[in-house]
Amino acid sequence: MQKPLPAVNNDTVFSVTDASALLKGVVESAFPRIKIRGELSQITRATSGHIYMTIKDAGAAISVIVWRGTPIPFKLEDGLEVILTGRFTTYPARSNYQIVASEIEMAGVGAILKMLEERKRKLAAEGLFDENKKKPLPRLPKVIGVVTSPTGAAFQDIQNRLRERFPVRVLLYPATVQGATAAGEVAAGIEYFNKMNNVDVIIVARGGGSLEDLLPFSEEIVVRAAAASHIPLISGVGHEPDWMLIDFAADYRAPTPTGAAEAVVPTKLALFQEIDNMWVRLSGNFTTRLINAKQRMESIVIKSPKQMLMEHTQRLDDVGRTMNIIISAKMTNAHQKIDAVSSFPNIMQNRLSNLTQGVLHLGQMLNSLSYKNVLSRGYAIVRDANNKIISKIGDGQPTSIEFADGIISL
Repeated sequence: MQKPLPAVNNDTVFSVTDASALLKGVVESAFPRIKIRGELSQITRATSGHIYMTIKDAGAAISVIVWRGTPIPFKLEDGLEVILTGRFTTYPARSNYQIVASEIEMAGVGAILKMLEERKRKLAAEGLFDENKKKPLPRLPKVIGVVTSPTGAAFQDIQNRLRERFPVRVLLYPATVQGATAAGEVAAGIEYFNKMNNVDVIIVARGGGSLEDLLPFSEEIVVRAAAASHIPLISGVGHEPDWMLIDFAADYRAPTPTGAAEAVVPTKLALFQEIDNMWVRLSGNFTTRLINAKQRMESIVIKSPKQMLMEHTQRLDDVGRTMNIIISAKMTNAHQKIDAVSSFPNIMQNRLSNLTQGVLHLGQMLNSLSYKNVLSRGYAIVRDANNKIISKIGDGQPTSIEFADGIISL
Protein backbone atom coordinates (compact mmCIF):
# COMPACT_ATOMS: atom_id res chain seq x y z
CA MET A 1 0.00 0.00 0.00
CA GLN A 2 1.09 3.59 -0.64
CA LYS A 3 2.16 5.42 2.53
CA PRO A 4 -0.32 8.24 3.29
CA LEU A 5 0.95 11.83 3.43
CA PRO A 6 1.11 13.63 6.82
CA ALA A 7 -2.31 15.04 7.72
CA VAL A 8 -1.15 17.86 10.04
CA ASN A 9 1.70 20.26 10.64
CA ASN A 10 4.39 18.86 12.89
CA ASP A 11 4.25 21.95 15.14
CA THR A 12 0.49 21.86 15.79
CA VAL A 13 -0.58 21.02 19.36
CA PHE A 14 -3.87 19.10 19.76
CA SER A 15 -5.98 18.17 22.73
CA VAL A 16 -6.46 14.47 23.35
CA THR A 17 -10.04 14.64 22.11
CA ASP A 18 -9.06 16.54 18.97
CA ALA A 19 -6.22 14.16 18.24
CA SER A 20 -8.53 11.16 18.69
CA ALA A 21 -11.11 12.73 16.39
CA LEU A 22 -8.45 13.51 13.80
CA LEU A 23 -7.15 9.95 13.94
CA LYS A 24 -10.69 8.60 13.63
CA GLY A 25 -11.28 10.70 10.52
CA VAL A 26 -8.01 9.62 8.92
CA VAL A 27 -8.67 5.91 9.57
CA GLU A 28 -12.25 6.00 8.32
CA SER A 29 -11.26 8.02 5.24
CA ALA A 30 -8.40 5.69 4.40
CA PHE A 31 -10.43 2.47 4.86
CA PRO A 32 -14.07 3.16 3.92
CA ARG A 33 -14.41 -0.49 2.82
CA ILE A 34 -12.11 -3.42 3.42
CA LYS A 35 -12.27 -7.22 3.19
CA ILE A 36 -10.38 -9.26 5.78
CA ARG A 37 -9.99 -13.02 6.00
CA GLY A 38 -9.38 -14.66 9.35
CA GLU A 39 -10.66 -16.84 12.18
CA LEU A 40 -13.37 -15.71 14.61
CA SER A 41 -12.88 -15.81 18.38
CA GLN A 42 -14.23 -14.29 21.63
CA ILE A 43 -17.76 -13.92 20.22
CA THR A 44 -20.16 -12.20 22.63
CA ARG A 45 -23.65 -10.82 22.11
CA ALA A 46 -24.63 -7.77 24.19
CA THR A 47 -28.10 -7.25 25.60
CA SER A 48 -28.53 -4.51 22.99
CA GLY A 49 -28.25 -7.15 20.25
CA HIS A 50 -24.84 -5.99 18.99
CA ILE A 51 -22.15 -8.64 18.53
CA TYR A 52 -18.56 -8.09 19.63
CA MET A 53 -15.78 -10.45 18.52
CA THR A 54 -12.22 -10.74 17.22
CA ILE A 55 -10.91 -11.78 13.81
CA LYS A 56 -7.36 -13.09 13.88
CA ASP A 57 -4.66 -15.02 12.12
CA ALA A 58 -1.24 -16.28 13.20
CA GLY A 59 0.24 -12.75 13.38
CA ALA A 60 -2.44 -10.32 14.59
CA ALA A 61 -5.99 -9.80 15.87
CA ILE A 62 -8.55 -7.05 15.19
CA SER A 63 -11.68 -6.20 17.16
CA VAL A 64 -14.97 -6.45 15.23
CA ILE A 65 -18.43 -5.01 15.84
CA VAL A 66 -21.58 -6.30 14.14
CA TRP A 67 -24.43 -3.89 14.76
CA ARG A 68 -27.84 -5.31 15.55
CA GLY A 69 -29.87 -5.92 12.39
CA THR A 70 -26.85 -6.68 10.20
CA PRO A 71 -27.82 -9.75 8.11
CA ILE A 72 -25.70 -12.82 8.86
CA PRO A 73 -26.62 -15.95 6.84
CA PHE A 74 -25.14 -18.44 9.34
CA LYS A 75 -24.38 -18.85 13.01
CA LEU A 76 -21.14 -17.27 14.16
CA GLU A 77 -18.91 -19.69 16.05
CA ASP A 78 -15.42 -19.56 17.54
CA GLY A 79 -12.81 -20.99 15.18
CA LEU A 80 -14.87 -20.34 12.04
CA GLU A 81 -12.86 -18.95 9.12
CA VAL A 82 -14.68 -16.11 7.39
CA ILE A 83 -14.24 -13.24 4.95
CA LEU A 84 -15.44 -10.07 6.64
CA THR A 85 -16.43 -6.89 4.79
CA GLY A 86 -16.61 -3.60 6.67
CA ARG A 87 -14.95 -0.31 7.47
CA PHE A 88 -12.18 0.63 9.91
CA THR A 89 -12.95 3.03 12.73
CA THR A 90 -11.54 3.92 16.12
CA TYR A 91 -12.93 3.95 19.64
CA PRO A 92 -11.34 6.96 21.38
CA ALA A 93 -12.46 5.95 24.90
CA ARG A 94 -10.14 2.94 24.74
CA SER A 95 -7.66 4.20 22.17
CA ASN A 96 -8.15 1.18 19.91
CA TYR A 97 -9.17 0.57 16.35
CA GLN A 98 -11.85 -1.84 15.14
CA ILE A 99 -13.87 -2.93 12.15
CA VAL A 100 -17.60 -2.34 11.81
CA ALA A 101 -18.72 -5.36 9.79
CA SER A 102 -21.44 -5.05 7.16
CA GLU A 103 -21.11 -8.51 5.54
CA ILE A 104 -19.75 -11.87 6.70
CA GLU A 105 -19.28 -14.94 4.53
CA MET A 106 -17.51 -18.22 5.07
CA ALA A 107 -14.00 -18.46 3.71
CA GLY A 108 -14.36 -21.19 1.12
CA VAL A 109 -16.00 -24.60 0.91
CA GLY A 110 -13.53 -26.21 3.30
CA ALA A 111 -14.52 -23.95 6.17
CA ILE A 112 -18.21 -24.53 5.50
CA LEU A 113 -17.83 -28.29 5.40
CA LYS A 114 -15.81 -28.26 8.62
CA MET A 115 -18.51 -26.22 10.33
CA LEU A 116 -21.26 -28.53 9.01
CA GLU A 117 -19.43 -31.65 10.19
CA GLU A 118 -18.98 -30.26 13.69
CA ARG A 119 -22.62 -29.21 13.86
CA LYS A 120 -23.71 -32.59 12.52
CA ARG A 121 -21.81 -34.42 15.27
CA LYS A 122 -23.30 -32.15 17.92
CA LEU A 123 -26.91 -32.61 16.76
CA ALA A 124 -26.44 -36.34 16.21
CA ALA A 125 -25.22 -36.67 19.81
CA GLU A 126 -28.52 -35.11 20.91
CA GLY A 127 -30.46 -37.83 19.08
CA LEU A 128 -32.00 -35.58 16.40
CA PHE A 129 -30.99 -37.98 13.60
CA ASP A 130 -31.99 -41.28 15.23
CA GLU A 131 -33.56 -43.71 12.75
CA ASN A 132 -36.04 -45.05 15.31
CA LYS A 133 -37.66 -41.59 15.42
CA LYS A 134 -38.43 -41.52 11.69
CA LYS A 135 -42.14 -41.48 10.89
CA PRO A 136 -43.62 -43.35 7.89
CA LEU A 137 -45.01 -41.28 5.05
CA PRO A 138 -48.80 -41.42 4.49
CA ARG A 139 -49.88 -43.72 1.67
CA LEU A 140 -52.36 -41.31 0.05
CA PRO A 141 -52.19 -37.86 1.68
CA LYS A 142 -55.19 -35.60 1.24
CA VAL A 143 -53.34 -32.33 1.91
CA ILE A 144 -49.62 -31.58 1.42
CA GLY A 145 -47.87 -28.65 3.07
CA VAL A 146 -44.94 -27.10 1.19
CA VAL A 147 -42.41 -24.72 2.74
CA THR A 148 -40.50 -22.91 -0.02
CA SER A 149 -40.33 -19.72 -2.05
CA PRO A 150 -43.59 -19.04 -3.92
CA THR A 151 -41.66 -17.68 -6.91
CA GLY A 152 -39.01 -20.36 -7.12
CA ALA A 153 -38.84 -23.21 -9.61
CA ALA A 154 -39.02 -25.78 -6.77
CA PHE A 155 -42.68 -25.03 -6.01
CA GLN A 156 -43.62 -25.16 -9.69
CA ASP A 157 -41.83 -28.48 -10.12
CA ILE A 158 -43.67 -29.96 -7.12
CA GLN A 159 -47.08 -28.79 -8.37
CA ASN A 160 -46.44 -30.07 -11.90
CA ARG A 161 -45.33 -33.49 -10.72
CA LEU A 162 -48.28 -33.82 -8.33
CA ARG A 163 -50.72 -33.01 -11.16
CA GLU A 164 -49.08 -35.64 -13.34
CA ARG A 165 -49.12 -38.38 -10.70
CA PHE A 166 -52.05 -37.93 -8.32
CA PRO A 167 -53.57 -34.47 -7.86
CA VAL A 168 -54.01 -33.51 -4.20
CA ARG A 169 -54.56 -30.27 -2.33
CA VAL A 170 -51.38 -28.27 -1.67
CA LEU A 171 -50.90 -25.59 1.02
CA LEU A 172 -47.91 -23.27 0.58
CA TYR A 173 -46.08 -21.53 3.40
CA PRO A 174 -44.06 -18.84 1.62
CA ALA A 175 -40.49 -18.58 2.87
CA THR A 176 -37.26 -17.18 1.53
CA VAL A 177 -34.80 -19.98 0.87
CA GLN A 178 -31.59 -17.96 0.73
CA GLY A 179 -30.06 -15.24 2.86
CA ALA A 180 -30.01 -14.17 6.48
CA THR A 181 -33.75 -14.57 7.13
CA ALA A 182 -34.23 -17.88 5.31
CA ALA A 183 -33.54 -20.23 8.25
CA GLY A 184 -36.00 -18.47 10.55
CA GLU A 185 -38.75 -18.42 7.90
CA VAL A 186 -38.31 -22.11 6.99
CA ALA A 187 -38.42 -23.11 10.67
CA ALA A 188 -41.52 -20.96 11.15
CA GLY A 189 -43.21 -22.73 8.22
CA ILE A 190 -42.58 -26.17 9.75
CA GLU A 191 -43.86 -25.01 13.12
CA TYR A 192 -46.94 -23.40 11.51
CA PHE A 193 -48.10 -26.62 9.86
CA ASN A 194 -47.52 -28.56 13.09
CA LYS A 195 -49.45 -25.99 15.11
CA MET A 196 -52.40 -25.88 12.69
CA ASN A 197 -52.26 -29.65 12.03
CA ASN A 198 -53.89 -29.05 8.67
CA VAL A 199 -51.70 -31.22 6.42
CA ASP A 200 -50.81 -34.90 6.23
CA VAL A 201 -47.18 -34.43 5.19
CA ILE A 202 -44.73 -31.51 4.89
CA ILE A 203 -42.24 -30.90 2.05
CA VAL A 204 -39.35 -28.49 2.65
CA ALA A 205 -37.97 -27.69 -0.79
CA ARG A 206 -35.42 -25.59 -2.63
CA GLY A 207 -33.73 -25.87 -6.00
CA GLY A 208 -30.03 -26.28 -6.52
CA GLY A 209 -27.39 -23.76 -5.59
CA SER A 210 -23.96 -23.29 -4.14
CA LEU A 211 -23.03 -24.67 -0.76
CA GLU A 212 -23.26 -21.16 0.68
CA ASP A 213 -26.74 -20.68 -0.78
CA LEU A 214 -27.99 -23.89 0.86
CA LEU A 215 -26.60 -23.08 4.31
CA PRO A 216 -29.96 -21.96 5.81
CA PHE A 217 -31.14 -25.58 5.61
CA SER A 218 -28.28 -26.59 7.91
CA GLU A 219 -29.00 -24.01 10.59
CA GLU A 220 -29.86 -25.46 14.01
CA ILE A 221 -33.23 -23.72 14.11
CA VAL A 222 -34.30 -25.52 10.91
CA VAL A 223 -32.87 -28.91 11.92
CA ARG A 224 -34.52 -28.77 15.35
CA ALA A 225 -37.87 -27.77 13.85
CA ALA A 226 -37.69 -30.70 11.39
CA ALA A 227 -36.77 -33.18 14.13
CA ALA A 228 -39.57 -31.92 16.40
CA SER A 229 -42.27 -32.15 13.70
CA HIS A 230 -45.02 -34.62 14.59
CA ILE A 231 -46.16 -34.49 10.95
CA PRO A 232 -44.03 -36.61 8.56
CA LEU A 233 -41.52 -34.33 6.82
CA ILE A 234 -39.71 -34.70 3.48
CA SER A 235 -36.51 -32.80 2.69
CA GLY A 236 -36.20 -31.91 -0.99
CA VAL A 237 -33.34 -29.41 -0.97
CA GLY A 238 -30.82 -28.98 -3.77
CA HIS A 239 -29.80 -31.74 -6.15
CA GLU A 240 -28.68 -35.34 -5.68
CA PRO A 241 -25.03 -34.64 -4.63
CA ASP A 242 -26.05 -31.85 -2.24
CA TRP A 243 -26.62 -32.60 1.41
CA MET A 244 -27.84 -30.37 4.20
CA LEU A 245 -28.38 -31.17 7.88
CA ILE A 246 -32.16 -31.05 7.43
CA ASP A 247 -31.75 -34.21 5.32
CA PHE A 248 -30.69 -36.16 8.42
CA ALA A 249 -33.50 -34.81 10.61
CA ALA A 250 -36.26 -35.32 8.03
CA ASP A 251 -38.31 -38.50 7.93
CA TYR A 252 -37.46 -38.92 4.23
CA ARG A 253 -34.72 -37.34 2.12
CA ALA A 254 -35.57 -36.71 -1.54
CA PRO A 255 -32.79 -35.91 -4.04
CA THR A 256 -34.72 -32.96 -5.55
CA PRO A 257 -38.02 -31.10 -5.05
CA THR A 258 -39.45 -33.17 -7.91
CA GLY A 259 -38.29 -36.32 -6.12
CA ALA A 260 -40.11 -35.14 -3.00
CA ALA A 261 -43.37 -34.93 -4.96
CA GLU A 262 -42.78 -38.40 -6.39
CA ALA A 263 -42.14 -39.82 -2.92
CA VAL A 264 -45.28 -38.42 -1.35
CA VAL A 265 -47.89 -39.68 -3.88
CA PRO A 266 -48.00 -42.66 -6.26
CA THR A 267 -48.82 -42.47 -9.97
CA LYS A 268 -52.33 -43.21 -11.20
CA LEU A 269 -50.98 -46.13 -13.22
CA ALA A 270 -49.28 -47.59 -10.13
CA LEU A 271 -52.55 -47.34 -8.21
CA PHE A 272 -54.49 -49.05 -11.01
CA GLN A 273 -51.91 -51.83 -11.14
CA GLU A 274 -52.04 -52.22 -7.39
CA ILE A 275 -55.85 -52.44 -7.49
CA ASP A 276 -55.66 -55.05 -10.27
CA ASN A 277 -53.14 -57.10 -8.26
CA MET A 278 -55.34 -56.89 -5.18
CA TRP A 279 -58.34 -58.06 -7.23
CA VAL A 280 -56.39 -61.01 -8.61
CA ARG A 281 -55.26 -62.03 -5.12
CA LEU A 282 -58.75 -61.53 -3.68
CA SER A 283 -60.53 -63.48 -6.41
CA GLY A 284 -57.96 -66.30 -6.22
CA ASN A 285 -58.35 -66.52 -2.48
CA PHE A 286 -62.14 -66.53 -2.76
CA THR A 287 -62.08 -69.28 -5.40
CA THR A 288 -59.80 -71.42 -3.22
CA ARG A 289 -62.11 -70.97 -0.23
CA LEU A 290 -65.13 -72.01 -2.35
CA ILE A 291 -63.36 -75.17 -3.56
CA ASN A 292 -62.38 -76.11 -0.02
CA ALA A 293 -65.93 -75.55 1.22
CA LYS A 294 -67.33 -77.72 -1.59
CA GLN A 295 -64.92 -80.52 -0.73
CA ARG A 296 -65.91 -80.38 2.93
CA MET A 297 -69.60 -80.54 2.00
CA GLU A 298 -69.04 -83.54 -0.24
CA SER A 299 -67.13 -85.37 2.48
CA ILE A 300 -70.05 -85.12 4.91
CA VAL A 301 -71.92 -88.51 5.34
CA ILE A 302 -75.56 -88.11 6.46
CA LYS A 303 -76.89 -91.04 8.53
CA SER A 304 -80.48 -92.29 8.35
CA PRO A 305 -82.81 -91.39 11.30
CA LYS A 306 -83.30 -95.11 12.11
CA GLN A 307 -79.55 -95.66 12.39
CA MET A 308 -79.15 -92.58 14.55
CA LEU A 309 -82.00 -93.80 16.84
CA MET A 310 -80.40 -97.24 17.20
CA GLU A 311 -77.05 -95.67 18.09
CA HIS A 312 -78.68 -93.48 20.73
CA THR A 313 -80.55 -96.53 22.13
CA GLN A 314 -77.29 -98.47 22.37
CA ARG A 315 -75.61 -95.59 24.15
CA LEU A 316 -78.53 -95.46 26.65
CA ASP A 317 -78.19 -99.20 27.32
CA ASP A 318 -74.48 -98.77 27.96
CA VAL A 319 -75.20 -95.95 30.37
CA GLY A 320 -77.87 -98.07 32.15
CA ARG A 321 -75.47 -101.00 32.65
CA THR A 322 -72.79 -98.70 33.97
CA MET A 323 -75.26 -97.13 36.40
CA ASN A 324 -76.40 -100.57 37.70
CA ILE A 325 -72.81 -101.59 38.39
CA ILE A 326 -72.10 -98.37 40.24
CA ILE A 327 -75.35 -98.56 42.31
CA SER A 328 -74.75 -102.24 43.22
CA ALA A 329 -71.25 -101.49 44.44
CA LYS A 330 -72.50 -98.60 46.53
CA MET A 331 -75.32 -100.76 48.05
CA THR A 332 -72.87 -103.53 48.99
CA ASN A 333 -70.59 -101.03 50.65
CA ALA A 334 -73.56 -99.59 52.60
CA HIS A 335 -74.64 -103.07 53.85
CA GLN A 336 -71.14 -103.75 55.07
CA LYS A 337 -71.12 -100.53 57.01
CA ILE A 338 -74.57 -101.32 58.54
CA ASP A 339 -73.41 -104.81 59.63
CA ALA A 340 -70.37 -103.27 61.26
CA VAL A 341 -72.56 -100.84 63.20
CA SER A 342 -75.01 -103.60 64.36
CA SER A 343 -72.19 -105.61 65.98
CA PHE A 344 -70.98 -102.57 67.93
CA PRO A 345 -72.96 -103.35 71.22
CA ASN A 346 -71.41 -106.85 71.51
CA ILE A 347 -67.99 -105.41 71.00
CA MET A 348 -68.62 -102.83 73.71
CA GLN A 349 -69.94 -105.49 76.15
CA ASN A 350 -66.83 -107.61 75.69
CA ARG A 351 -64.57 -104.62 76.22
CA LEU A 352 -66.53 -103.67 79.42
CA SER A 353 -66.20 -107.21 80.84
CA ASN A 354 -62.47 -107.20 80.18
CA LEU A 355 -62.13 -103.87 81.95
CA THR A 356 -64.14 -105.10 85.00
CA GLN A 357 -61.95 -108.17 85.35
CA GLY A 358 -58.90 -106.03 85.11
CA VAL A 359 -60.14 -103.74 87.88
CA LEU A 360 -60.89 -106.75 90.16
CA HIS A 361 -57.46 -108.16 89.51
CA LEU A 362 -55.84 -104.86 90.39
CA GLY A 363 -57.90 -104.73 93.63
CA GLN A 364 -56.73 -108.17 94.61
CA MET A 365 -53.13 -107.18 93.98
CA LEU A 366 -53.62 -104.03 96.02
CA ASN A 367 -55.04 -106.04 99.00
CA SER A 368 -52.20 -108.51 98.81
CA LEU A 369 -49.70 -105.72 99.04
CA SER A 370 -51.47 -103.89 101.94
CA TYR A 371 -49.58 -103.71 105.31
CA LYS A 372 -52.83 -104.91 107.01
CA ASN A 373 -52.21 -108.40 105.67
CA VAL A 374 -48.73 -108.28 107.17
CA LEU A 375 -50.12 -107.28 110.58
CA SER A 376 -52.62 -110.17 110.41
CA ARG A 377 -49.68 -112.58 110.30
CA GLY A 378 -48.58 -111.48 113.83
CA TYR A 379 -46.57 -108.38 113.13
CA ALA A 380 -47.05 -104.92 114.76
CA ILE A 381 -46.03 -101.31 114.02
CA VAL A 382 -44.40 -99.21 116.73
CA ARG A 383 -44.68 -95.36 116.46
CA ASP A 384 -43.30 -92.41 118.45
CA ALA A 385 -45.16 -89.30 119.62
CA ASN A 386 -44.96 -87.86 116.05
CA ASN A 387 -46.63 -90.99 114.65
CA LYS A 388 -43.34 -91.90 113.01
CA ILE A 389 -42.54 -95.63 112.67
CA ILE A 390 -39.74 -96.85 114.99
CA SER A 391 -37.77 -99.66 113.40
CA LYS A 392 -34.74 -99.66 115.80
CA ILE A 393 -34.28 -99.36 119.59
CA GLY A 394 -32.38 -96.14 119.34
CA ASP A 395 -34.83 -94.36 116.99
CA GLY A 396 -36.98 -92.92 119.81
CA GLN A 397 -39.50 -93.49 122.65
CA PRO A 398 -42.48 -95.69 121.58
CA THR A 399 -45.89 -94.14 122.24
CA SER A 400 -48.19 -96.58 120.37
CA ILE A 401 -48.34 -100.10 118.91
CA GLU A 402 -50.60 -101.01 115.97
CA PHE A 403 -51.84 -104.63 115.63
CA ALA A 404 -54.09 -106.17 113.04
CA ASP A 405 -57.16 -105.57 115.16
CA GLY A 406 -56.30 -102.16 116.71
CA ILE A 407 -53.81 -99.68 118.29
CA ILE A 408 -52.53 -99.68 121.92
CA SER A 409 -51.24 -96.35 123.37
CA LEU A 410 -48.27 -96.52 125.84
